[in-house]
Amino acid sequence: MRTVLIEPTENPKVMKFVADYNLIPGSLELDRTSDVSEIPLAQELFNYPFVERIFITANFVAVAKQDTIEWEHVAESLKNVIEDELLANPRIYLQKKKEMYQIYSEMTPNPNVMKFVSSKLLMEGFVEVKSKEAAEEVPLAAAIFNEFDFAKEIFISDNFVAVTKDHSVEWHEVMITVRALIADYLQNGGEISKIEPQKHENPVEKIINRDYTDDEQKISDILNEYVAPAVENDGGKISLMEYDESTKTAKMLLQGACSGCPSSTATLKNGIENILKQFVPDLVEKVEAVNG
Repeated sequence: MRTVLIEPTENPKVMKFVADYNLIPGSLELDRTSDVSEIPLAQELFNYPFVERIFITANFVAVAKQDTIEWEHVAESLKNVIEDELLANPRIYLQKKKEMYQIYSEMTPNPNVMKFVSSKLLMEGFVEVKSKEAAEEVPLAAAIFNEFDFAKEIFISDNFVAVTKDHSVEWHEVMITVRALIADYLQNGGEISKIEPQKHENPVEKIINRDYTDDEQKISDILNEYVAPAVENDGGKISLMEYDESTKTAKMLLQGACSGCPSSTATLKNGIENILKQFVPDLVEKVEAVNG
């Protein structure tokens, strides 16, 4: 039996349904226009006409409702639906055949960046290698640069390697070869990095290491809970760098696949900005990237 706890949030429109295990890697943000054909839980929840949006991340499902109905009348019903669906599909998605490889590839929002995900943890934190010349202390990155001239940058974090290519090739031409090299390298016990990974909580130490104000902490908490898992799932990283109270603007640092991604501005505007405006509407009206 899967046990789910009902937990209110600061937003009266949003209720969290908390499971006793991690549901998915990364995050999902779904509304009624999303493709939920492989997500039975979302299909069932959207059968309720008052359900507007669903966030799934870490160990909980957050449901946003219309104002026309009160939680006291529907929360228990949704809890039962979620418990039943988690019994049928504990990992949210319909069960699929397992990959034969230890490494699988995922597209990211940046068409030049492919994410190669490992079945085991690679490191606690992350390493960003901006060029072949800078890869001497990161043997896994050096192996990729030495084999593939089209590799421009490499970002290794947690259980994935994000590779940025130049315009000389398309990913469909080289993806399988890159994946095989990374898989062989790891399976043969190759060293990943000789340098200490940066910690996720302070990617730019001087700025992130400072104490947040109360307002910045609220924004950062929403980012960490609802946004960061999804961004990391796409091979990138996002951190709150600065908050301008007078203009209600939150400024973000983008790293990994997000850095230089042509869709990162759209992601900020359509995704992150909307989430922050929904959860902390009194604090955030606008989101900007400090590095493009």
